[in-house]
Order: sequence, then structure tokens, then C-alpha cells
Amino acid sequence: MVLSDVNLKVKKGEFVYLVGRVGSGKTSLIRTLNAQLPLAEGEGWVAGFNLRTIKKREIPLLRRKLGIVFQDFQLLTDRSVHDNLEFALRATGWNNKIAIEDRIKEVLEKVGLQNKGFKIPHQLSGGEQQRVVIARALLNDPEIILADEPTGNLDPETSEEIHVLLKSISNTGRAVIMSTHKHSLVKKFPERTLRCENGKLTQSDTGDQVIELLF
Repeated sequence: MVLSDVNLKVKKGEFVYLVGRVGSGKTSLIRTLNAQLPLAEGEGWVAGFNLRTIKKREIPLLRRKLGIVFQDFQLLTDRSVHDNLEFALRATGWNNKIAIEDRIKEVLEKVGLQNKGFKIPHQLSGGEQQRVVIARALLNDPEIILADEPTGNLDPETSEEIHVLLKSISNTGRAVIMSTHKHSLVKKFPERTLRCENGKLTQSDTGDQVIELLF
């Protein structure tokens, strides 16, 4: 689904739900925000980058300011949690061994997995694997977290734990946009909610922003 008539602003430190039926445009919006999909018309700014004029070589710089959390984890299944995180750091230009070890320790503590670094992903529960994904998203100290159905494959209790973790991340000054189809989660933990429906995005907000789209 292609969205139109979008007018969206998200402030630093804000937690926002993105809801809508399958195929309503939630994932397309997230992919537009991280420059996977081009912005066809209008204006769009994310973390200081203009999505209409961004050059291909600038896209990795934008994505270093974003943390992406996937529903299906996308972890490397043949290596440990620690090595998954080290791989992600080295892929984004880290090469100092001491700095890498310090950063891995820091993000694992933030997600409550400080004693799980040696585990292989299949040895972890679904909730623990999603915490590893969130740790990976935090590695480069992003301004924005884009979470695409991060609780989609998790049970209700674990889903709530992941929400609480993402909310705590937003409390540190990062913007968090979380797409979800779990209405029970939205009802129990009410936050500002954007709805994708009939090719439109409905919401209202004003203020300083790290994300601004108009198309």
C-alpha cells in the first residue's frame, strides 16, 4: 500500500505506535523512513537527512542514526550473541577491540542480557532473541528506533516486556516508532498512535522533531 496525504512529526524522546491492517502501509512507511523505499513526492526529513535529495552514499550515514528492530530477528544463527553484535559494529566501522567489547557489554546490560553473550540464538527464547535485536539496534547510539512488529511472534507477557524496554529507550531521548497489530498492547500501554488506513496516515502533533514527513 502506498500512503498519501501524510503529515507526520515525531519529537525526540517520543514513543509512537503505528497501527493498521496487514498491507495498510505500516512497513512501507518504516522502509521510507530508513531510505529502503524512495520518497516519491513531497518532503521528508529524518535525523537531519532530506529523503528527497539523499544520495546513495549518504544512506549508510542516515542508517547509523537509526536503530532497526525486525519481527523476524535476522540474527546470524551460526555465532554467539556477542559475535552477532561484534559483526554489526565492525560492519559500521568499529575496529578498536576494547571499544567494541565495552559497547557490547553496555548494550547487553541495557536489555538485561549481560550474562547471555556466549549463547547461540537458538539457545534463547523468542523474547531474549528480540532483546538481542534491540541491543544491536542500540549499538551506534541512534537518534531513532524503528521497530517493525517487534512483538509479532511473541506471547502477550513477553510482548509487554519488549514494549516496556522500548519505552525505557524512548525515555533516554530517542524517538521510537513501533508498528503493531496487537490492540491489547496499545490499550494497556496507551501512547500517541498513528493509523494507516485507506492509503492515509491519521494523527496530530506539533513540536520539535527528529522526523518530519509531508507528502
